Amino acid sequence: MAYIAVTALSHAGLVRETNEDSLVIGPWTLCGTVTLSPQTLVFPLGRPLVVAVADGLGGQPAGEVASALVVRQLASLGPSLEGAESVGDALSLCNGMVHSAADGRPELTSMGTTVAGALVLAESLLVFNVGDSRVYHSDRGGLRQVSVDDSPPPAPGRRTTSIVTQTLGGSRGYSAVTPHIATLPLSGEDRYLLCSDGLTDPLPDEEIDGLLRTHDDDDKAAFALWKAAIEAGGPDNITLALVRIGTSTGDTGITESADPAGPADPAGPANPAGP
Repeated sequence: MAYIAVTALSHAGLVRETNEDSLVIGPWTLCGTVTLSPQTLVFPLGRPLVVAVADGLGGQPAGEVASALVVRQLASLGPSLEGAESVGDALSLCNGMVHSAADGRPELTSMGTTVAGALVLAESLLVFNVGDSRVYHSDRGGLRQVSVDDSPPPAPGRRTTSIVTQTLGGSRGYSAVTPHIATLPLSGEDRYLLCSDGLTDPLPDEEIDGLLRTHDDDDKAAFALWKAAIEAGGPDNITLALVRIGTSTGDTGITESADPAGPADPAGPANPAGP
């Protein structure tokens, strides 16, 4: 039987005092907390499954509130999503919810979040994003970014930029969003990496590609990516999810079944344990 395996990890990094990232995998959400180690959830292929990372805006109030609102709404809407139009509608709804939640509450004014994710269907995968969180496709040919950064080009001599041109929420008044959505074919030999910029800012794509090539086991790959980002300074919250399609539990490092309550411990230690 074909299945979807999702291996995920979330960590505050070494600089930020709190984790403003949130994560959704099907019915399971992780909001502003730290995983004990990479966690793997397994779902049957065939029913719509949404996986997404949301990165609350730093420098704005209540980024963790905005990211949590978005992933919880996507968890609720996920089973009903069936194509690009419904994904776009869901993201527009999330945008409106973030704005509405901040309305009349000074402590939440201008809160916002990015989002990047994938909707896995029976025969295809829809990639979506708003902001600068990313989705990558990894196969034998290498690593390829399939999301679209809502950011201007970096300044000369710099690899990254902190400027984001489109987010869910993030402004005093309501502003509509235009999500980036692409449809890709499914392949059992491919992996998809969803991540916040706490991974991609300190690590160039070439290093991410090398780590994924080195570690075919998703549990080890997720840990290696986190460790590399920490060794590069861990300047921001780090959240990532590896998505893979398989046909038996023997070809990936799958150790957990889909249990919305079980995989993560909100009171876990600051450092994920190695696989």
